[in-house]
Amino acid sequence: MSQLYPSSKDFTSENLEKEIITRFRSLVKFLPPKCRIFRETWDTSTVLCLDFDDCPSYLPISKVKSPLLSEIAQKLGISQSISFKMGNRSMGWVTLPVKESQ
Repeated sequence: MSQLYPSSKDFTSENLEKEIITRFRSLVKFLPPKCRIFRETWDTSTVLCLDFDDCPSYLPISKVKSPLLSEIAQKLGISQSISFKMGNRSMGWVTLPVKESQ
């Protein structure tokens, strides 16, 4: 009988992290493949980091499109803020609006 669900070994935090970043990238098609996407913990918050060190020309347009990035990050529930970076340098920051409980 074939397996209908992935095995429990597929549910590691590392694999889940990769999956959520892959989903985010698939929804934000204007980000170049060279843009490094990762999450960091800052105090009690999670920050979605977009590193444009290898593709600096994409930073300005990505900052302009930050409302779309924020909407997608919020929809996926992957962070409370977005950090725009060039290597170790912070080039911008967006705090996502708090969603009202329904």
